[in-house]
Amino acid sequence: MSEPITEKKEAGPAEPTEEKSETTPADAPETPAAATPGTPVEAHKKREYKDFGHDDAEKNTHAKVDMSQIELKAEDLYDKEKVDLETLVMEDVFKLLQCTEDGLDPAEAARRLELFGPNKLEHEEQNPFLQFLSFMWNPLSWVMEAAALVAIALSNGGGMPPDWEDFVGIILLLLINSSIGFYEERGAGNAVKALMESLAPKARVKRSGNWAEIESSELVPGDMIAFKIGDIVPGDVRLTEAVNVSIDQAALTGESLPQSKKVGDQCFSGSTCKQGEAEGVVISTGGNTFFGRAAKLVGQDDDTTGHLQKILAQIGSFCLVSIGLFVILEIVILYPKYHYPYRRGLNNILVLLIGGIPIAMPTVLSVTLAVGAQQLAKHKAIVTRITAIEELAGVTILCSDKTGTLTTNKLTIDRNLVRTYGPFSGDDVMLLAAYASRTENQDAIDACVVGAIPDPKKAREGIKLLDFKPFNPVDKRTEITYREDSTGKLKRVTKGMTGIIVDHCTRNKTEEIENRLEADVEEFASRGLRALAVAYEELEGQDAEGEGNGFELIGLLAIFDPPRADTKQTIDDAIALGVKVKMVTGDQLAIAKETGRRLGLGDHMYPAKVLKDGPPPGGKHMSLDEMILDADGFAGVFPEHKYEIVKRLQGLGHLCAMTGDGANDAPALSRANVGIAVEGATDAARGAADIVLTEPGLSTIVHAIRGSRIIFQRMRNYSIYACSVTIRIVVCFAILAFAYQFDFPPFMILIIALLNDGTIMTLSVDRVLPSMTPDAWDLAEIFAFAVAYGIWLTLSTIALFMVLWHTTFFEDKFKVDGYHDDVNNNHIHMILYLQVAIISQALIFVTRSHGFFFMERPSVALMVAFGVAQLISSIIAAYANWYFTDVEGISGGWIGIIWIWNILWYLPLDFIKFGMKATVVKWLRERREKRIVDDRGEPLTRTQSRAASLHESLYSNRVNFIRRAANRVGFGKGRSVRMSLQELTTLAETELQRFGSLQAAHAGATLARNPSRH
Repeated sequence: MSEPITEKKEAGPAEPTEEKSETTPADAPETPAAATPGTPVEAHKKREYKDFGHDDAEKNTHAKVDMSQIELKAEDLYDKEKVDLETLVMEDVFKLLQCTEDGLDPAEAARRLELFGPNKLEHEEQNPFLQFLSFMWNPLSWVMEAAALVAIALSNGGGMPPDWEDFVGIILLLLINSSIGFYEERGAGNAVKALMESLAPKARVKRSGNWAEIESSELVPGDMIAFKIGDIVPGDVRLTEAVNVSIDQAALTGESLPQSKKVGDQCFSGSTCKQGEAEGVVISTGGNTFFGRAAKLVGQDDDTTGHLQKILAQIGSFCLVSIGLFVILEIVILYPKYHYPYRRGLNNILVLLIGGIPIAMPTVLSVTLAVGAQQLAKHKAIVTRITAIEELAGVTILCSDKTGTLTTNKLTIDRNLVRTYGPFSGDDVMLLAAYASRTENQDAIDACVVGAIPDPKKAREGIKLLDFKPFNPVDKRTEITYREDSTGKLKRVTKGMTGIIVDHCTRNKTEEIENRLEADVEEFASRGLRALAVAYEELEGQDAEGEGNGFELIGLLAIFDPPRADTKQTIDDAIALGVKVKMVTGDQLAIAKETGRRLGLGDHMYPAKVLKDGPPPGGKHMSLDEMILDADGFAGVFPEHKYEIVKRLQGLGHLCAMTGDGANDAPALSRANVGIAVEGATDAARGAADIVLTEPGLSTIVHAIRGSRIIFQRMRNYSIYACSVTIRIVVCFAILAFAYQFDFPPFMILIIALLNDGTIMTLSVDRVLPSMTPDAWDLAEIFAFAVAYGIWLTLSTIALFMVLWHTTFFEDKFKVDGYHDDVNNNHIHMILYLQVAIISQALIFVTRSHGFFFMERPSVALMVAFGVAQLISSIIAAYANWYFTDVEGISGGWIGIIWIWNILWYLPLDFIKFGMKATVVKWLRERREKRIVDDRGEPLTRTQSRAASLHESLYSNRVNFIRRAANRVGFGKGRSVRMSLQELTTLAETELQRFGSLQAAHAGATLARNPSRH
């Protein structure tokens, strides 16, 4: 066993972290007794109790160039090639920032505010008008807009005026859809804006020697600030004074332990002061701070789109190709063969354009997602990227950070692992340890020890406190001297690092006890638990400063960061939903494995170095991708490792979600298909995430997964419906035009589209059941169903037309008027309008159900909307004598005939659905599964996360070129520095490592000390 390494530390602030890492060889002091050979006791003091430790702080540096060349501007101060303000000696920090400990004068502070900008993260606010226009900027809308131009500009022929009715109707339809989508998305955007509130709204600053409280956004580099326990550090600071300072920066570096800080150390913006008081000089603000840089790194590029836009592009392409094919056929058939006049042929083309385009598709999907986002908000989840809901439904792997996400980020004593070595029971040991802890102004260790006893009040009940020595970095232990009320005796208890406590023990310290202690400490270390030793002695007489009868080791406590109460159930629920959970943490391997065992995740985990070195030779994994897919998790990772893991899982074809709470999680949160920031996350993590949880725990994620799958089912149902209607309109009216020269009025198609849209909007609140496996868009299935339904509905319309035109069946059986004089009789137009309107809308009840349509109850909203639309359609059919669009009202007998006809043709639709599932859909699924098997072992194609082709990006609701143009002319209210994900992958490795600088240093030194573990 190697000799202990002496770690030189300055006296000063308390270090709860050190107390927590009490048994590290690096922290074992070289006492005079330990250095004197000869006695058995001295030999015992040389024992090495292996536990987790901390490394030496970064050494101060000097500027890398002549300081006279460095100017007071961001380009020089934050250029790491010239100077590093985070490690620069304090004298040079004041010199470079041109400030003193009396602070800046107000005039200089105002000048620097102009120079460096406000101390807050910049974000772009979208112009509402441009956001509204964006809903009319996609290929589906372009076709409708083209149809409007055709109606107003190209229709002015044949001695007829422009088609104002169709033009106004098309524009109205576009405006209605855009208004609904704008309203819903704007509401979601306001929720996001609320999340961008500053973490530290106020700051105490010294200006011209006087302390004052100002808005933290007004801080500038060179300001002198002060903060105390409970405060949030408002900027990146170098400390000039520090009294027992302990900083919780787990959200920034991924470590579960608070960090002690001394004079000269850096504190990150957004971290929390857990103990003590401090003063310091601000070295960076706003975007130049630790998580300000993170926000720049994870900012999405303007030209990125989501998975839903990709699907929408393919569905839109299907509809456009279908329409385009039949438009070309009408042009090459109607004009040459039937010698149609220019205007008549154009009206037929308008019918296909208006009726075939699912113009409401972007709006329906946006509204469905927006309503879903509101429902998720009830479960305390705020959706910041609305299309992430759809992607969450298809997530197959959830990568989760540990500290603060799976665990509470609050230290706890494991009551089941208390080890005793003396006459006291485990409960007694915990009570005595609580005696040796502060009950006010507690550090992390004292808080967890006192919190471990059933009633924290008992930490002072039955005793009279005579003397208390708090933890300090020199002694590395606490000590209490007290009088026991029941006996009047004076007693003393101490707790702290194992090596230190054992050194102070002189009574009943045998070889057997030390062997047991060493084994227990090593067992704790192997499981990622910190050991806290407790010793006890009694005093003779009533002198609180007198010598006792000698400390006796009485117990060892195990300290760990426990899993959240609901985490295990959440993980079990996620697995039941077909989502594999992997832990990806910056903490150490042993801690990760122990947490995995407690959560049921498994302990098949690897250190981060395998991501660079690959699987070991001769192992069961042939490639790094195979190892990543098989692993339960990874430990000791840097931010770039988390990013790489997510990227490789996506490359294997998985939709990946990532949870986290700190700036070190931000790159992976941004890369993931769905980034989830847990409650209490930093601004950097929130800015990178797609979903922000506002209450502790991960149970909301299970609600979100179930909710997203419900939303997915609604969108899938609508997609089948929309494609089916496209087929039925385009094929039906094209065939009637080819066979009978039938000219359906374009304006009536607009009426059908308007009523359909109003009904279909209610799908956003429809009752559907979520699937128990991850959802995926199988467009081949959707198109197959659409073609089958569309052809059947086409047959229903053509059959009706043929019967009423070629026979007198309806006149003979139902005594209604016949119309055989003209194929384009106004009454025939109205009959076909009503038949198409009724059965097309009713199709939604077939597409939304898995079994018979009447077995799955729809929402009340959908039923009411359908009933209202059908009533309006029937009233129009009865009373609308609109000669401008060539329709006249029909009798009640014809309306009844059409309803009966539609019911008879509607009933077989369920059997068509079952037949498709048993034949075509089954074949498509078998072919897909076979292709997956055949492709195994072939080069993998990376799954796109936020990027898509130019064609797909056209369906994004944000208009990139309009936004850029607006910024040029001053419409944009804010400009932010953004970086694409491709640029992120090419960043210097040192810059990415800044996200976890402390974490990286600690993990690296641990690997160096314990290479055999990896």
